[in-house]
Amino acid sequence: MSVDRPLTVGATGLVGDAQGDTRNHGGPEKALHHYPLDHYSVWTAEIGHRDVLAKPGAFGENLSTLGLVEDDVAIGDVFTLGSAIIEVSQGRQPCWKLNERFAQPDMAKRVQASGRTGWYYRVLQPGEVAPDSRLERIDRPAPAWTISRVWRVFYIDVLNRAELEVLAELPRLAEGWKRYARRRLETGAVEDWTSRLAGS
Repeated sequence: MSVDRPLTVGATGLVGDAQGDTRNHGGPEKALHHYPLDHYSVWTAEIGHRDVLAKPGAFGENLSTLGLVEDDVAIGDVFTLGSAIIEVSQGRQPCWKLNERFAQPDMAKRVQASGRTGWYYRVLQPGEVAPDSRLERIDRPAPAWTISRVWRVFYIDVLNRAELEVLAELPRLAEGWKRYARRRLETGAVEDWTSRLAGS
């Protein structure tokens, strides 16, 4: 992670870094969005050059690193970020706004299908981030439940009851994602992703 000036990490994210759609973005469970810079070259190879891929932030993230991807990060992982302490809460659910940003009509669908979604943090302790701050993991209570594994349950093996039963009660998983798991267990059906991925 790199910043060019000191920033404050508050309870709902970086102070001064607002979301355009606060109904679907932001809030305590999605205070910070992390997207790996590792994926940028893969996207360029798949969809061709896009100006937005020239620097971090293309996916709306406010944290980007090299060497840390969805296979390496698990629900409940706790990191220090400067003097702040943050915790992984859920993966990212891509939405149709990515289609517009990348001038690629199926970009949100591609991101979801690829598993290269990024993830969100909740803030356990607000603090300050300086240009020389590091992102360092300090706790890992559920290493088996990586972002990649959760992604597979939600988007690939969508009615795997054994996995859904664990997710429905998984400590530190965002409550909204627990509700998805419980609803699938109760109904035997998967929620409709059309409006989220394609827009209205």
